[in-house]
Amino acid sequence: MTESSAEARAGYPHFLTIPTRWKDNDVYGHVNNVVYYSYFDTVINAYLIREGGLDIHDAAVIGVCAESACRFRDSFAFPEPVEAGLRVGELRNRAVRYEIGLFKAGAETAAATGHFVHVFVERDGMRPTPIPEPIRTALARLRVT
Repeated sequence: MTESSAEARAGYPHFLTIPTRWKDNDVYGHVNNVVYYSYFDTVINAYLIREGGLDIHDAAVIGVCAESACRFRDSFAFPEPVEAGLRVGELRNRAVRYEIGLFKAGAETAAATGHFVHVFVERDGMRPTPIPEPIRTALARLRVT
């Protein structure tokens, strides 16, 4: 992911608008840094559920976070919505690297960018396993080169 592509709205094939909540703000009047990771989780898991058919309660295979990072450029504050862009930077047999851009409403440049790595594991035993085909197919649609 180049710096300019990470920042550009056009580089993300999927978007989800996430409302900020009153409790997201910290005493400094902006969304606290740890909440950005919640936005990452939200856009990723909403996509997996809706597009990949992930059953978060009963699926035999689930994704667990192995790595995450966020680079902050600008802040959000309640009640401002977050437009979360999602793409797949790397898709392997058992893991995926998501790339996320968080945008202010209508902005062309991301206020924050980051990545999140899921390793897929068997729910029982937590052993790495291949990504289920319906999820892999959905993730492939978000793949960027």
